[in-house]
Amino acid sequence: MTWTSSMSSGYSSLEEEESEEFFFTARTSFFRRPPGKGRAAPQDVQKEREPHVCLSKEEVKEKIQSYNSSVTDKLKMTLNANGIYTGFIKVQMELCRPITVQSSQSQGRCAHGNNETAFYLPDGCVNTLHISSTNTVREVIEALLKKFFVADNPAKFALYKRCHKEDQVYTCKLSDREHPLYLRLVAGPRTEMLSFVLREHETGEVMWEAFSIPELQNFLRILDKEENEQLQILRKRYAVYRDKLEEALGGVWKPG
Repeated sequence: MTWTSSMSSGYSSLEEEESEEFFFTARTSFFRRPPGKGRAAPQDVQKEREPHVCLSKEEVKEKIQSYNSSVTDKLKMTLNANGIYTGFIKVQMELCRPITVQSSQSQGRCAHGNNETAFYLPDGCVNTLHISSTNTVREVIEALLKKFFVADNPAKFALYKRCHKEDQVYTCKLSDREHPLYLRLVAGPRTEMLSFVLREHETGEVMWEAFSIPELQNFLRILDKEENEQLQILRKRYAVYRDKLEEALGGVWKPG
């Protein structure tokens, strides 16, 4: 599976040849999200998985025609002669923890080398993927991470579906073997009715044992750097306080 992508358009494909590298250069910070404060997410529910109904070729053709007639962004689906159909899904990245990214120069070399860095992906980042009806959730996750040169284990991540039901928003984790394009076809093109979200597995706390030694060392380097930055800020702040106090004391004791 090879990909192309442009972060200006947010488009990626599971079928085309690879192109230029593109990932964000966000400011790394372990202090961006205060401890104990999670994302303002819709209600997460563990619902019974919707059954994957086996549709005939005629039923698929009718659904695709209906889907394409409702599309407003030109991202239509195409039915191939073999019964496999292709189309687009949009995946929103909602990652609370930093990701470890390999530079393009380190591709093909040993993993977890010195050309890796960790940073937070900007909130609200959305990637549009061109996939087929045979692609599974696990394949979509792996392809997303590969395109972003993410060195983290794909098992750390999960794909969720977010949908509106009875005036409420629900978020439900998808099974690795489910087919996102089928879900998109059944729900229709409106993202407010169904959207896809990439998150870390919700464990309630960070599973540090899931990270490699180089990843943990990288996190420690980031923490050391940010600790020094915070110390410098505090020193400057108290130096200003000291100057103001000395100036005030000098005015009080000055002969009148």
